[in-house]
Amino acid sequence: MTYSRSTAHSPYMDWAKLHSAAKFNLATSGVANFLLAKLGVTIDQLEINGPSIYGYEPLLQAIARRYRIAQECVVSAVGTSLANYLALAATTEPGDEILVEQPTYELILSTAKYLGLAIKRFPRRAENHFAIDPADLERNLTPRTRLIVICNLHNPTGSLVLDDTLREIGNLAAKVGARVLVDEVYREMLFESSPASSFHINPERFIVTNSLTKAYGLSGLRCGWVLASPELARRMFRINDLHGATFAHPAELLSVIALQKLPQIAAEMKSMLDTNRRLLHSFLLKRDDLDYFWPEYGTVVFPRLKNGNVDSLCQLLRNDFETSVVPGSFFEDPNRFRMGVGIPTESVQAALPQLERGLNSYRASLQVSA
Repeated sequence: MTYSRSTAHSPYMDWAKLHSAAKFNLATSGVANFLLAKLGVTIDQLEINGPSIYGYEPLLQAIARRYRIAQECVVSAVGTSLANYLALAATTEPGDEILVEQPTYELILSTAKYLGLAIKRFPRRAENHFAIDPADLERNLTPRTRLIVICNLHNPTGSLVLDDTLREIGNLAAKVGARVLVDEVYREMLFESSPASSFHINPERFIVTNSLTKAYGLSGLRCGWVLASPELARRMFRINDLHGATFAHPAELLSVIALQKLPQIAAEMKSMLDTNRRLLHSFLLKRDDLDYFWPEYGTVVFPRLKNGNVDSLCQLLRNDFETSVVPGSFFEDPNRFRMGVGIPTESVQAALPQLERGLNSYRASLQVSA
């Protein structure tokens, strides 16, 4: 099917920007905003303009040090979404085939369609806790596959892909000459001081995208990046010239400072998230109308509503209980919804009882109509 570039859009982003806000918001997947005042920045550390050409040298160096790789393997990007775009654009041509996990983050699919790519899928099965079965992936791999696309932690389920599985995926990709794109923005929620990355498995085969957005509450900096071989990295910077060309220098300066202070920021976010996850798990254990996979890390779960219709439930939650979760239809599973607890703990403490009242009300409405 021909995809119209002039009408290209992301249905999920439309919904997230225009319709997800609510007094009790469990629709977000990142952690709470980190305040500028807590970054301890003084005005003399900032400047409007600076020597940012193909990235800002101190920022590229800081990212390279964090992942223990060469600086020429780092590409600056405005957030993970543009990082994913650059990675897709630099490794494919219109009509090329890519293999994408299912369920997946909707924006990946919209971006691939915009680029004119042919999208094949491989399943991440609920009965397998949404783990990747390399046999499923191999069955859908073809000589035309140019790129395998996965998210680690998985969005929307939070499932972690282990390194052994990633190595196996890399070996399968090598058989057909494909690369592997891994979006690791949620993997940062392991809060490792010296983070592992699938890029280390094979820098020629793996491409990694990431940002300071989801795990550290620094979305406003739009500090994203790609880790790629030097040749691909140069290609991505040239593609970026067609879209943004240069970066906002104050944001680059703030990002360097944030990376210096990342251990303190991570400790704060981890402490909050540990508490919030305990609250969420306790909530889910009491619900017999939901079944779910409990991820070891991250902010989100992707429960299945055992009876009824998720879209109707979401509408009732918004209209009658001022509560927002993400309908599973945005992740290709209309029987589920995604909920996240990265928001401040007091907000989680307020939102979960409200969600409980909404779920109880919805269940009662089903019994009346039965």
